[in-house]
Amino acid sequence: MSLFSLIFQSDTYLCMAFPVPTRQDAYIVDFIPLASMDTVHHMLLFGCQTPVSTNSFWDCGSVQGTCEDEAAIMYAWARNAPPTKLPKDVGFKVGRSSGMSYFVLQIHYGDISAFKGEQPFIAGIYLLMSVDTVILPGQRVTDADVACDYTSYPIYPFAFRTHTHRLGKVVSGYRIRDGKWTLIGRQSPQLPQAFYPANKQVTVKYGDTLAARCVFTGEGKTSKTYIGGTSDDEMCNFYIMYYMESRHAIPYMNCMEMGSEELFQHIPPEANVPINVSPSHMNSVMHLGQSTETVDQDYHFEQVSAWPQSSLQLGQVSGLALDSDSNLVIFHRGDHHWGADSFNNQARYQQRSLGPIQQSAILVVDPSKGSILKASGRNMFFLPHGITADKENNYWVTDVALHQVLKVSSDGKDKTLMALGEAFIPGSDNNHFCQPTDVAVDTESGNIFVSDGYCNARIIKFSADGKYLSEWGLWSIHVSISNAKRIPFHIPHSLVLLPDKKEICVADRENGRIQCFIAETGEFVKEIKKDEFGGEVFAISYSPTGDGLIFAVNGESLSRPVPIRGFVIDYSTKDILDTFSPNKKEFKMPHDIAETRDGSVFVGDASSKSVYKFTTESKFIFIKIMLPTFNSKLNKGERVLPVIITTLLLIPLVVVISIGVFISWRKKSMYENTHGSLCKAVGSLNLGNFFPSHKGYSRQGFDQLSTEGSDQERNDEDSSDSENEEYSALPPPQSSS
Repeated sequence: MSLFSLIFQSDTYLCMAFPVPTRQDAYIVDFIPLASMDTVHHMLLFGCQTPVSTNSFWDCGSVQGTCEDEAAIMYAWARNAPPTKLPKDVGFKVGRSSGMSYFVLQIHYGDISAFKGEQPFIAGIYLLMSVDTVILPGQRVTDADVACDYTSYPIYPFAFRTHTHRLGKVVSGYRIRDGKWTLIGRQSPQLPQAFYPANKQVTVKYGDTLAARCVFTGEGKTSKTYIGGTSDDEMCNFYIMYYMESRHAIPYMNCMEMGSEELFQHIPPEANVPINVSPSHMNSVMHLGQSTETVDQDYHFEQVSAWPQSSLQLGQVSGLALDSDSNLVIFHRGDHHWGADSFNNQARYQQRSLGPIQQSAILVVDPSKGSILKASGRNMFFLPHGITADKENNYWVTDVALHQVLKVSSDGKDKTLMALGEAFIPGSDNNHFCQPTDVAVDTESGNIFVSDGYCNARIIKFSADGKYLSEWGLWSIHVSISNAKRIPFHIPHSLVLLPDKKEICVADRENGRIQCFIAETGEFVKEIKKDEFGGEVFAISYSPTGDGLIFAVNGESLSRPVPIRGFVIDYSTKDILDTFSPNKKEFKMPHDIAETRDGSVFVGDASSKSVYKFTTESKFIFIKIMLPTFNSKLNKGERVLPVIITTLLLIPLVVVISIGVFISWRKKSMYENTHGSLCKAVGSLNLGNFFPSHKGYSRQGFDQLSTEGSDQERNDEDSSDSENEEYSALPPPQSSS
């Protein structure tokens, strides 16, 4: 329905609602009206939780009104008033916790004689997309080329968008006319994937060719990567947002033909030059010309003080994990405590007479509310330490008193499915551990990695059925500029697998460093060591976001006192992107950390017997709200009316459905037509499947243990977050340390 299908009269009140463009709290600091008193008497911008209507527009001059709940006026404009910029550090709070989830813009039209009965130009999306690219493992560069002849009425590109998953380096789109390549747009798909302004000089007419190239790298991969619908697959998309005369309007067109080698021999060299993306750019969003909004975000983790909603009644919290249902799993010690008298000089547990922990040592908790969903692990453990969950939702745990690694069922029957090591017997051979600290399980191979731990300072690898495979770690190589130094682990305390990189990283606690190794061979890859750690790193977790993020917590160090806090670290650059800590209390001994699918971070603190939840809050968000009105005078450079932009917000929803279906149809039919070009409008399509499926050392005796402030209880009394858009599945749950 066109806006102009309304019968306008003088003094018409028109309202439009649109959601706050972020799920986090945000602050409006600038108002830029795009309006003229020739047609608009005044405008009012309201904030509310529930608008009267979520239609694209409605008549709000009648009893219908603006908001179901109380409407808060945030901005008012009339008589060609200039933009309004708030003072520094001042903003209107909107978003999640403000009670304002929607903006409602009320426009009072005065003289409406200039409005025409039809929209002269209609917007649309043209998508160039590769469906057959295969990225070979280890290959530095793979090009995905798409090209089609254009056979319709003229279109005027004004914005473009690129999309790949993690392996994409640069995507470029071109118009080819008389053999000359003209750039439409070029961008790194690792930047925020917004629509960016296109080359204003480009128009496309009958007989032109539209072409795009995606450049991928297979470095670091061990298997082929295909175009597909999961986060482990890849995509190659170049979107062109255009407008054309309404009488010829086609809202959506696509091209999925591989371009010929002869054609792409002439592509400009720039198409194969990667665009480097620094961490500081990852959270910035460029604006679309003079369009509806721009958002610059700099996220910072803040504690969710209302979590959990009720007390969990925990002992010393030693381990955190996520199960395959994305629930938080807490491993705690109940009424048992690791103290100075817990072990003798030979690392043998001295408090067996206490018996096992009678409370449920494993709690499955709702990550959003903190309510307990399941409880297990009664009468099984003596001093719990690390925990992880495999893809079958079995728990792999370490018990430093038992000197064992146990595979435990999650069905509440408190059943041990596998035991590695001999109960209560420390050792350093292939069949014994000495106070093992953590476990990581490879979801593909089923291989088990154990950090062993307080005495042995090694990483041991086992097969899925518990067979010893290899170990490393008495000496881990750290290469300096001058020479190669051998530095042994000093309490490897936490493990995490990096499934996208086929690596395993270790929090080498007393060395204050994070070291990463190739999971298959144990070969050293990199080290992250920061002064901010203060000499201790207790635990780590990992997210494949961007080029990879490592979440870490440090601990108290007497030799190098620094704040105890959490860290967000860029895996590639090793830069610290953010630090976080509780709002009112302080961390005492943060012992483990886990990051959920929605980006929330949980930290278990052994000393305060607590679990803290943190989510990303915007440290500073700069939002420009462009208030649209409808100009009566259109020259060649003003053909795209603001209402087109509003309409375009709905187009990706249609694209998501139709493209997935079209791929299935196209891959079936392309073998019948292997030559020529495809460039056509898509009509009605039936829903179908989006994509086919693809796819050593010994040690004699033991030193006196340093349980330091390690895991001893302190006597302090104060112990009180695919996109299905782009046809990618949500990323799988991450392995947790």
